[in-house]
Amino acid sequence: MQFRPVHINFNVKDLDKSIAFYEEALDLHKKRRKNAADGSFTIVFMGNDTSDFELELTWLRDHPQAYDLGEGEFHFAFKTDDYEAAKAKHEKMGCVCFVNEKMGIYFIEDPDGYWLEIIPLNH
Repeated sequence: MQFRPVHINFNVKDLDKSIAFYEEALDLHKKRRKNAADGSFTIVFMGNDTSDFELELTWLRDHPQAYDLGEGEFHFAFKTDDYEAAKAKHEKMGCVCFVNEKMGIYFIEDPDGYWLEIIPLNH
């Protein structure tokens, strides 16, 4: 028996703002979109050409408030081939929320408070 990860889901308050963030910050693009017939939800799968793994962004009409992320003790990690340029870009965007110089990694925060770890390719 084998398992292959295919996506992770983040529920978001403002879908357009989240899509714009992921496009700018991580060069992800919309791969497909599903709208509920009754308008109760929209799901957008974001990804890129370097991996089959996707980020599923889900907007729920009946949940207009910010999501409670608990203690936020989870994150989604990305490797980059140009760590310094990525860090400079994210600093300019103002989304760097934690830097661990000792480990050689940093984290950015999306519009809903989800943390994304940025790791050098050779890490």
